[in-house]
Amino acid sequence: MKKLNTIKTILSGLFIITMLVGCGQEASTSQPGAPTGSEAEKAEEAQAEVKEESVNETVEIENNDHFLVFTEPPQRAVTLNQHVTEVMLALRLEEFMVGTAYLDDEVLPEFKDAYESIPVLSDRYPSQEVFLAEEPDFAYAGWASAFREDNIGTVEQLQEFGINAYLHESSTIIGPTIEDIYTDIRNISRIFHVEERGEELIASMKEELEKIKNDIPEVTEKKRVFVFDSGDTAPFTVAQNFLNSLITLAGAENIFSDVDKNWAEVSWEEVVDRDPEVIVIVDYGETTVEEKKELLLRHPALENVTAIENENFIVISLSAAAEGVRAPYALDILVNGLYK
Repeated sequence: MKKLNTIKTILSGLFIITMLVGCGQEASTSQPGAPTGSEAEKAEEAQAEVKEESVNETVEIENNDHFLVFTEPPQRAVTLNQHVTEVMLALRLEEFMVGTAYLDDEVLPEFKDAYESIPVLSDRYPSQEVFLAEEPDFAYAGWASAFREDNIGTVEQLQEFGINAYLHESSTIIGPTIEDIYTDIRNISRIFHVEERGEELIASMKEELEKIKNDIPEVTEKKRVFVFDSGDTAPFTVAQNFLNSLITLAGAENIFSDVDKNWAEVSWEEVVDRDPEVIVIVDYGETTVEEKKELLLRHPALENVTAIENENFIVISLSAAAEGVRAPYALDILVNGLYK
């Protein structure tokens, strides 16, 4: 009898301990402010995927004459310029972003929720002080202007702070192609050890581009296109940047593709001499599309230009024209504007 009572006492004690442990676990998973439901699962899955895809080997990247070494994937990235922000979001890396800056327009709808989870450090480039306050370990810029001393600092200065800085190569080389964008995507995928995601993104872009290219009609003569970015006394236009490549993919001809620069300031007389049939207006900044159209339509030198006589305009946002994941979207705009 005494033995039976002892067993009962032990079993009662075990039951009480089990109850206390269960209650403690329940309390810890319902702390105020903790992610719950699908949101928490999604964040955990993203982190787990990167860990699974990560390998314990150093990644070395040569980027615009700089040599970057990553002993592990960045954990606190900041993106500067919209097209590179969207590359990160397309690779589902928002969990590793502690800041972003310089949005030209709305992000793509499929990235909206992810984008809203990331702090916006500045409408344009943040100061170095604001940037460093986020304790970043990686900076990713679309344009070289981000890495100036009067913005977040030069690549060399950032390296002194222990921050690797990657500049989107397809936005800096003269005459970039879609393959150069794929190279940037692959580099970022390697840096974060998500190569499989990078290849999936590239395959998806290729598929979309092929579908659009199949709808381009065969033409005997290519349409002459002038890209108007900005400028009153002298127009600022596309020479050999990625928008030039897109115009070529669309089966047309950029009238200033012979200029050995990505962007160039030309003269109105040259525009008249080359007589474009279509004008592509780049939409961004404080000057509206309508204001740009009005300037072109009222410019006395342009009144006999074919595109002006027919009021033949195509509008494309800077974020679409830049070297990023919107390439299929941008090509579709051009093809529709040129042929439909």
